[in-house]
Amino acid sequence: MLENLAPQPADALLALIKLHNADPRDDKIDLGVGVYRTADGATPVFKAIKAAEARLLETQGSKAYLGPEGDMGFVHALIPYVFGKDFDRSRVEGMQAPGGTGAVRLAVEVAKRSGVKRLWMGTPSWPNHAQIVAAVGIELKTFGHMTADGLADLEALKAALASAEPGDAVLLHGCCHNPTGVDYTPAQWDEIAALLVARNVLPILDLAYQGLGAGMEDDAYGLRKVLSVVPEALVAYSCDKNFGLYRDRVGAFYVVTSDATALANAMANGATIARASWSMPPDHGAAAVRLILENADLTAMWLAELDDMRDRMRSVRDRLAAAQQVGTISMAPLGVQNGLFSMLPLNGEQILAIREKHGVYMAGSGRINIAGLTDGNIDQFIAALGDVAG
Repeated sequence: MLENLAPQPADALLALIKLHNADPRDDKIDLGVGVYRTADGATPVFKAIKAAEARLLETQGSKAYLGPEGDMGFVHALIPYVFGKDFDRSRVEGMQAPGGTGAVRLAVEVAKRSGVKRLWMGTPSWPNHAQIVAAVGIELKTFGHMTADGLADLEALKAALASAEPGDAVLLHGCCHNPTGVDYTPAQWDEIAALLVARNVLPILDLAYQGLGAGMEDDAYGLRKVLSVVPEALVAYSCDKNFGLYRDRVGAFYVVTSDATALANAMANGATIARASWSMPPDHGAAAVRLILENADLTAMWLAELDDMRDRMRSVRDRLAAAQQVGTISMAPLGVQNGLFSMLPLNGEQILAIREKHGVYMAGSGRINIAGLTDGNIDQFIAALGDVAG
């Protein structure tokens, strides 16, 4: 039977990783993998996570199953940070998921079970979002997220929502848009929230990088604004980036409604989907996050480390933006974008040339991981970019 399987295209990011690893040059630069790196290129474990893991080692008395909902102490401990301390807790419930991707999958599956047949998504977007929508079996409609000058294309979103029908869903990134780094402003979020209500569409809000843009509170503005006016929404959350728990796959899925019965039914459906998909989510990383959020000293340690991450990425962006014009590329937009990622307007030939001539590895879309640039290679990257985009 396995002979009936059709070949599948190789994952572009995994292929890029292999190419980078095989490159013998000492000065090669990896801008493809979406992990945070320090100024000297390391991706360390947070000190707060290390401290929480030490406590977990001493206090955890069992590795027994927790159920498809996972660690509900972790899920509830996140709520004040995601939704705000004053959010009506009777409107929200959640469950643990394997990373933000698992949470997005749950959200799209629950949306389909709720009757959603069509989902709107801004592009470019992270590739697996479209793959999830296709796998679930919902029609995908797209709109442009970024203008040619590197700003959020609010008009494209407004046009998409004008074409949306009641009962459609729309997937929006809460902050640090992946892969562009282009975020809606607070004033634009105000407009978006009103339009979501007027068009009666279901928001699916993906908050995967909270704290990496302008701070934990500022980065939650869009999500909180939308939830303050819509009757219901689905939220996918990730701790992989803001706690540095990439390989532990730590995420959460939340449902927000104004109806207790609908909330209970949505969570029951989420648990059923999770049981048939991964059965139980991985516990270790979520337990470490819970311990951090339950302890004031560990919380302060984590927030300070998150501040350091954000400050470093902002300093890299400022240095890139200071270059102003590199060949045909305006660098100024990188200074007002947020998070790990940005996109450069390079074609396939230029991306191949910068890889072969200068050892700079970036995705075929021109997406770069800002944190992949260290203090020692920013100038090298700008020079390489000028060579291929001159």
